[in-house]
Amino acid sequence: MDRAVYRRRRTRLAASMREGVAIVPAAPERTRNRDSYYPYRYDSYLYYLTGFREPDAVLVVIAGEPAKSVLFCRDRDPEREIWDGSRCGPETARAEFGFDEAHSIAKLDALMPDILADRGVLHCHLGADAAWDARVMGWINQVRGRARSGVAAPAEIRDAHALIDEMRLIKGPEEVAVMRRAAAITAGAHRRAMRAARPGRNEFEIEAELLHEFRRHGAQAPAYPPIVAGGEHACILHYVRNDGKLKDGDLLLIDAGCELDGYASDVTRTFPVNGKFGGPQREIYQLVLEAQTAAIAAVKPGNAWDAPHHAAIGVLARGLVDLKLLKGSPGQAIETEAYRKYYMHRTGHWLGLDVHDAGDYKRSGRWRALEPGMVLTVEPGCYVRAGPGVPARFSGIGVRIEDDVLVTRTGREVLTQDAPKSISDIETLMQARDA
Repeated sequence: MDRAVYRRRRTRLAASMREGVAIVPAAPERTRNRDSYYPYRYDSYLYYLTGFREPDAVLVVIAGEPAKSVLFCRDRDPEREIWDGSRCGPETARAEFGFDEAHSIAKLDALMPDILADRGVLHCHLGADAAWDARVMGWINQVRGRARSGVAAPAEIRDAHALIDEMRLIKGPEEVAVMRRAAAITAGAHRRAMRAARPGRNEFEIEAELLHEFRRHGAQAPAYPPIVAGGEHACILHYVRNDGKLKDGDLLLIDAGCELDGYASDVTRTFPVNGKFGGPQREIYQLVLEAQTAAIAAVKPGNAWDAPHHAAIGVLARGLVDLKLLKGSPGQAIETEAYRKYYMHRTGHWLGLDVHDAGDYKRSGRWRALEPGMVLTVEPGCYVRAGPGVPARFSGIGVRIEDDVLVTRTGREVLTQDAPKSISDIETLMQARDA
């Protein structure tokens, strides 16, 4: 994205703060084992405000006229750069990313007390990292120690994430463009998986097809550990072992999305391993598809966040009764929450820099209204685990269908529509693999 986008975000944050200082740290590097590290993923909040991707960095935004942004980051280090790659360094960071000032991260502890002096409010996210919390309080206590000289420490601490969450919730055109591209890559990966699936193959082989498609189109990583769940594994909501054998006559549920330039996609498709839906599979699948169609239709400006969920539940409850999976009326199934035996999760979540993205779902105790620029998933499902009273013909069938949906001024845009999901489209694609 253009660096001006990030500068505008910092200016907007400073305006919403009204007073004080905001501190946003980078994510730390994490050791995997011994001297091996997990692949580094930058902090979404810092990245949203700066576009800066290195560890050991801290952004400081100072409200006022004019507002001011300061970055602390690693110095250039020719020796370390031989091993780990180039570093930006403060001078280059200031020029390339448009900060008012940039300093060595080594100066953070020395300079922060002066920055906080006589600032009434500190905007900082506390509670996630005890060491970071202690460091922030150490700066505040240093300022308090200068009270006799007339210097005042921040009297109030507010959560910086609360302000940034509201900004992140409404995607700008630059973000939507990246998310459309991520959605297209992910849709292609799901099509590839459908063509690759066959009885006798392993779940991890299909996972490899997904990862190959993500990377070859420029996505940096999967947005979350892929779920590749054959047969009854699909009834485990967060199944990630992906080590089972695909069997003739089973369904395969794949929940996988790529991350492109920080932005996540999140798609689930369920399809028959052998390319042809069986009778009970067809019934459950069509029910979930109809529930998703109703939920997507409820995504439009002004509707409450939970409108898609209620639309999906209405269809699912009626279908579960019709299929004899539940007794009584659809209304009773909803009122008593009996439907939760087969559908136990919500119908979606916010999507953006995080796969479960930032932003409140309720405001003042009420579900918030959908607005243009919001992006959410729509993902109803039905999971029939074997048990007493469960018809044998449905036992072990798990289906989820998930798409990424952008709220527009006139309704919605399904970003992931290129991933086949009708029964006829899936069967046609899979039958063509053997042609």
